[in-house]
Amino acid sequence: MTRRKLIPAGILALAATAVLLVAAGAGQARHDAAFKVAFIYVGPHNDHGWSQAHDEGRQYVQKMLGSKVQTTYKENIANGPQLQQTVASLVQQGYKLIFGTSFGFFDKKLAAKYPGVLFEQATGTDTAKNLSEYFGAAEDTIFLSGMAAGASTKKGTLGYVVAYPIPEVIRHANAFALGARLTHPGAKVKLVWTNSWFDPSKERKAAESLVGAGADVLGQNVDSPAAGEFAQSKGVPWVGYDSNAKRFAPTSWLTAAVYNWGPYYLRRVKAAMNGTWKSGFYYGSIKDGFTGLAAYGPGVSAKTKAAIAAKKKAIESGSFYEFAGPLYDQAGKLRVPKGQRMQVLQGGTNSLYGMNWLVKGVIGSPKG
Repeated sequence: MTRRKLIPAGILALAATAVLLVAAGAGQARHDAAFKVAFIYVGPHNDHGWSQAHDEGRQYVQKMLGSKVQTTYKENIANGPQLQQTVASLVQQGYKLIFGTSFGFFDKKLAAKYPGVLFEQATGTDTAKNLSEYFGAAEDTIFLSGMAAGASTKKGTLGYVVAYPIPEVIRHANAFALGARLTHPGAKVKLVWTNSWFDPSKERKAAESLVGAGADVLGQNVDSPAAGEFAQSKGVPWVGYDSNAKRFAPTSWLTAAVYNWGPYYLRRVKAAMNGTWKSGFYYGSIKDGFTGLAAYGPGVSAKTKAAIAAKKKAIESGSFYEFAGPLYDQAGKLRVPKGQRMQVLQGGTNSLYGMNWLVKGVIGSPKG
């Protein structure tokens, strides 16, 4: 009997044991593998605005959970075919929880296509068994930032650079104007639409046109600091949005409404990992730490800071709400009667998510 015939008989049991050990090891590796979470951004992750704030939330999750999670992001993703291809690729790579950070990214149809994946979308309303929605009352802190803007204007004319004519942006523009008119009664807020979330060139041109039209304070509901850089070059006070961008306009900077996405993302990732994730609609607030104000710039007086602090406290306690009636639109029509408050989802065009009209004092069209 040759050696070739003797070897299989001698090692058969060892080989079988090795196979079992390898299989067990593979099973253990799968069990211990990091939970994969993806984030999809409408702009660059370092836009110094909206997408960067979300990416800081992603980094917070990674820091808090360490090797238990594997996070990634896809940036500059447009809705439509590019978004669909991005989601398909992430699913193929094994990502089990995907956050879409822009309006219109996810819907019930997409969620149904991937029933084994959990989806969360910022700023929308479409929910399903595996699709959740999240956002928050940034209108409250935008109102407070508008107070800083109103206190800074001498002419009573402010400029506001806005992205798309959708309820989210319209209510934010309205909140800014209401805040400005509180500290400067009769102030006017002029709008220029860019029809883009992130386009520094368009945002700068919009800022230029607003200052050229007489605005002596600028604000924005877009994602880059381009308007602020222009404001700095002209010595015009500026209110940012999404992130603390003071370094782009150190002397023009007033403040900004900012978001703290990290705690929400951490809660949802943990829930997905331990099997307790459920679809829902989250609307964060100043009170729960979701939205707040960035540090003030040198142009905000102690008097203005005190007034803002008092209103912030009143908003937290519920004794003040900027969207309580009576509220009138641009044409002077009563939209919200005295004694009524606008709701987040209920109330048609008199809901925050359905608002398609601009308040008194805003100059521009709600249609873009």
